[in-house]
Amino acid sequence: MIALLVVACEVAFWVLLAAGLALRYVARKPRLGAAVLLCEPLLEVVLLVVTAIDLKNGAEPDWKHGLAAVYIGFTVGLGHHTIKKVDAWVAHRWFGGPAPVRPPKYGTARAIHEWRTAARWILAAVVALVLLQAAVWYVGPDGAISTLRSWQQKMGIVIGINLIIAGGYTVWPKQAPENEAPDREPADRF
Repeated sequence: MIALLVVACEVAFWVLLAAGLALRYVARKPRLGAAVLLCEPLLEVVLLVVTAIDLKNGAEPDWKHGLAAVYIGFTVGLGHHTIKKVDAWVAHRWFGGPAPVRPPKYGTARAIHEWRTAARWILAAVVALVLLQAAVWYVGPDGAISTLRSWQQKMGIVIGINLIIAGGYTVWPKQAPENEAPDREPADRF
């Protein structure tokens, strides 16, 4: 049931996003569209509550409970940025808005962009780690927590990969070719 709820939350995320953007741009009701978009976090609350109830009712923790924690973490860390990017793309593609800002390609601006991206992914992984640890404590040391621990290890890997990528752009910044104009586009905000 938890796995189906995770899938339902993901589908509902995109449905709410589409509905919010449709209200904002097609119906020209930006406040109502924003209100619909603000309902997005309720999906994670429902998933968190249902997962906690499932564990409380004696369900043995397995990969589905870990997946729920990871989904919530990634929605917290990456959801807002995803909504902003999709909003900018829709506004540009169909409603005459300005072109979305492209990430910088070279130098310090690219390194800053990569660190901001890494920060979002690390936030997602840390939230997932906290939820997974809460589930471990909730189940107790006598429960089967090995699958929750394996999800924690995976989140550690996500953090490590993002630190390596951002660090690589910092230590070895990509230089613009001599015949290309310097990058003047700002790095996107967190």
